[in-house]
Amino acid sequence: MQANLEYVGGPDFPEEFQEFARAVAARVLADEGKLDDALAAIDLAAAALGLALGLTAGVALALAGAGSDVALVARSEDQLQSAAEEIQALGRRAVAFPADLTQIQQQASLTEKISQTMGGIDILVNNAGINIPEDSVDVTEKTWDTLMNINLKGAFFMAQAVGKLMITQKRGGRIINMTSQTGSVALAKRAAYCASKAGLNLVTKVLAMEWAPHEILVNAVAPTFVETELTKDFLANPDFREYALAKNLLKRFGKPDDVAAAVLYLASPAANMVTGHVLFVDAGWTAH
Repeated sequence: MQANLEYVGGPDFPEEFQEFARAVAARVLADEGKLDDALAAIDLAAAALGLALGLTAGVALALAGAGSDVALVARSEDQLQSAAEEIQALGRRAVAFPADLTQIQQQASLTEKISQTMGGIDILVNNAGINIPEDSVDVTEKTWDTLMNINLKGAFFMAQAVGKLMITQKRGGRIINMTSQTGSVALAKRAAYCASKAGLNLVTKVLAMEWAPHEILVNAVAPTFVETELTKDFLANPDFREYALAKNLLKRFGKPDDVAAAVLYLASPAANMVTGHVLFVDAGWTAH
C-alpha cells in the first residue's frame, strides 16, 4: 500500500513533530496493524461546523495520509465536499454521508449504510460538538438540552451504534471521542459545556471497560483552544487571549494538526495497550 507519509501532520506542523507523525504512520502501515482496509468515520454535527470543521478536516486528512479510507458525516454535504476532495487527492476513498446526528433513531441505519458502502468500520472519531457560552444564571433549558444532545447523548449513541457493529465484525476497532480540557477543569460561562465533556470522559472509560474483551479500544482526546479559520477572531480577543494564555504553559493556542497527531496515535498500533484514557492536548492547562 502506498501512503503519503510526508503529508502526515500537515505542512505547518513543526519538523520534530512531523518526524513523530511519520514514524507513527509508518507503524500504522506495518504488517501487524495495517489501516489500508480501515475506515475512519469522522462525525460532525451541523451545529459544530463553526468550531469543528477545521479540526475534523485535519484529523481526516491525517488518517487518510496514514492509509485510511474516510466516511464524513454532517447535515450538509456541501460542508464536507472540500475535505473529501483533499482526501481523494491523497489517493484515498472519501464518501460524504449527510445526516443529523442529533436524530438518535437514524444512527443505527447510518452506521449500517456506512459499513455497507465502505466495507466495515474500524475507526470512529466522534467529533460532534457545540458550545454556547453563557453565564450560568442565563442558561436556559433549551441551551442545556442542545449541548447535552449533541456533545453527550449524540456522541454516546453514535459510539453505541458503531460499537455494536465492531462487535459483530469480530476484528476489534478504535473509538476516539473528542472531549475537551474543560471536561476536567472549570471555565466560566461554560457550565453546560463542561458538564457534557466531563460526562463524555466517563462514558469513554465505561465503554473501554465493557468492550475490551472485543479488542475495541476506546479513548478520548481533550484539546485546549484550537486556532481555525472560524475561531481566530474569537481567540484574538485581547481579554480572552490574555486569560487563556495565562493558563497555558506553552503560551500558544493549538493547531488542528496538534489534535490530528493525537488521534493518529490513538488510531495506530502504537497505542495497542491504551484504552480508557483521556489524552490532553492542552499545552499543560490541566497541569495546574
